[in-house]
Amino acid sequence: MSFSGKVVLVTGASSGIGAAPAILFTKEGARVAIVGRNETKLSNVANQCAEKGETPLVIKADISNEQEASTIVQQTVDEFGKLDVLINNAGFSKLGSLLDGKILEAYDDVMKTDVRAAIHLTTLAAPHLIKTKGNVINTSSIGSLHVPQVPTHATYCISKAALDHFTRCAALELAPSGVRVNSILPGPVKTDILENSGILNPDAEWERFKSGTVLNRIAEPEEIAELMLFLASDKARSITGSSFVSDNGYLLKN
Repeated sequence: MSFSGKVVLVTGASSGIGAAPAILFTKEGARVAIVGRNETKLSNVANQCAEKGETPLVIKADISNEQEASTIVQQTVDEFGKLDVLINNAGFSKLGSLLDGKILEAYDDVMKTDVRAAIHLTTLAAPHLIKTKGNVINTSSIGSLHVPQVPTHATYCISKAALDHFTRCAALELAPSGVRVNSILPGPVKTDILENSGILNPDAEWERFKSGTVLNRIAEPEEIAELMLFLASDKARSITGSSFVSDNGYLLKN
């Protein structure tokens, strides 16, 4: 599945589900721009991409900061001349519940990154994607379909439900211009998200997630990247406004 000559922009590309498509799209011939906040991790991903193909454009930016986010798309187009695929992958979770009084703080911070930034970048990318008849892939979560048993995770699930609905709204608006928009809803995928979210015992949490799947396994980021590759390709030319679950059957048990 060649992406030779295509330009792909990936946010949250410094690790996990963001790093995997950056490397895979590079391997398939794409020119890739990777965005993240951690310069060291971005450099590591850039080196892995370079081993597979062309060295990516590295953009250090916090997409929740509107001023920093506003230049990302233009930097990519200035470097490569166009944009074919936008992958809104950056996201995080912050703990907070109604009873601990922290839910509003968590909500504001999570929505700023997981939803508002995706809307902002899609707005900036849309004119360029119309020119290339490109597409957008949003990284959501099965949390958008699942009420968490731990109440402090509520804001993350709320944000992903909002992202899925934005996906459908954007797909409808951009369809007449030939631009497709879809989202992927991963279940448990082994990344550093639990550590980054402040979970005290991530190993125990991964085991809990694993036992919660019908296939008794945790996915690897590369599996999600392969689904992204398909959705971004012409093989998925009839697919827009859709949300694809890849969860090892987690929703079947929970």
